Amino acid sequence: MINVGIVGFGTIGAVVGKNLDEGIPGLRLVAVASGRKEKAVEAMKQFSNPVDVVSIDEIVEKADIIVDCAPKSVFREVAIATLTRGLKLVTVSGAGILANPDIEGVAKKYGGQLILATGALLGLDAVRAAAEGTINSVRMITRKPPNALKDAPYIIENEISLEGLNGAICVFEGNARAGAMAFPANVNVAAALGLAGVGAEETELEVWADPHLDRNTHSIEVDSDSAKFSLKIENIQSERNPGTGKITALSVIACLRAMTAPLKVGS
Repeated sequence: MINVGIVGFGTIGAVVGKNLDEGIPGLRLVAVASGRKEKAVEAMKQFSNPVDVVSIDEIVEKADIIVDCAPKSVFREVAIATLTRGLKLVTVSGAGILANPDIEGVAKKYGGQLILATGALLGLDAVRAAAEGTINSVRMITRKPPNALKDAPYIIENEISLEGLNGAICVFEGNARAGAMAFPANVNVAAALGLAGVGAEETELEVWADPHLDRNTHSIEVDSDSAKFSLKIENIQSERNPGTGKITALSVIACLRAMTAPLKVGS
């Protein structure tokens, strides 16, 4: 059995933990770390096999794989603690990876591995394959209901009002690196797209607030010397956090399941 620890036990972490508790072949949940310890302890009461809620330093001593579902603000702490012990870190924080360009070197130095789970955006296998040749351009357009964007740092700092919109408005236009900094909890998919393809600086990004939508929607267009393709995904919002799609937690579960499965589909 491979021991798994989860850091962050909110919208994503709680779903991943519940699935591990119910059973994923070859994997066993051994501990949880959370900044909201009391809520995590309370959630454990619903588990068939409740585990301890511990600190980050303690959880990396118990687990072989750490699943990072915490806010971007603690990404570096989690990553350093995990990777310097030569462990695997599964994260959804593409923004965290972009903000810490040295973290891949840390993983290499200590024999750890950083795995970005990206189920909230489709087509990354094709983007990675195209990147083995020459990619001419990558463009992504994110459209979300205003309730998914209203708490983003960029919206607050620029005093952009999203109340009572009658139509869609473009709230950001730039590259994926700048977008990941502006919307750290909203466009991790753009960071992942940049990491998979031509880089975050060369990946074009638009973010729209659209009151006519009830799903978080991402469209990408890629032009390369091997293929030209357009893809679109409409993610149903999580009940606990509208900025996060339900499929994000499921992408982490699929990633974990593939680690022990006899057949792995996709690169």
